Amino acid sequence: MSGIRGVVLDIEGTTTPIAFVHDVLFSYARAHVKDYLAKHAARDDVRKDVELLREEHAEDVRNGKQQPTLTGEVDSIADYVNWLIDLDRKSTGLKSLQGKIWHEGYATGTLRSQVFPDVPPALARLRTAGLSISIFSSGSVLAQQLLFAHTEAGDLTSFISNYFDTGVGKKGEAESYRRIADTIGLPPSELLFISDVAGELSAAREAGMKTVLSIRPGNQPQESAAQYQTIESFDEL
Repeated sequence: MSGIRGVVLDIEGTTTPIAFVHDVLFSYARAHVKDYLAKHAARDDVRKDVELLREEHAEDVRNGKQQPTLTGEVDSIADYVNWLIDLDRKSTGLKSLQGKIWHEGYATGTLRSQVFPDVPPALARLRTAGLSISIFSSGSVLAQQLLFAHTEAGDLTSFISNYFDTGVGKKGEAESYRRIADTIGLPPSELLFISDVAGELSAAREAGMKTVLSIRPGNQPQESAAQYQTIESFDEL
């Protein structure tokens, strides 16, 4: 941690179990997307998400994908959304719509998010040490804020200064991390990025950030893991 003034954290497989994201959040979105669209289809922000989904569907058609047919009917939009969820597609329209659906789940108390037990004390320790803490996830900024606001350990958002989603770029591109550093206001060399995906670490390293590979239960093995310092708990920071 020598020379580090800020930490940028991935969520899935880093602060939060992969199983929670796939088995709880994705399942909730899949089960509620049709009702949500039927209830909120006239909202401008939802219409914007649907337009992004239409553009993505058109691209899938051009690329010869085996996607469901997309019409103006809620059922067809929901079918396409569920197809994207099954692919774990990191698309802006999908992630934005999912965040809105989860917002209702958290508001009613149906959803309660999970973080690894070592995460809350580590966030407090890092902030006490004067480090900034940011999140970079393919999930929307809204989804990130909701997750950390409604954890089983309580509201953790007071520890987090910045949230970044694919609006800054893809997680596998170095330019995304340069934009993050510019927004935080620190040189990349003074930022530490922690993720469970080696390709993301490679992009962050290319941008000049320090990197650490997160090894958590349920994470996929990374072929290039030997190239990175690894941790199995934030207690090691």
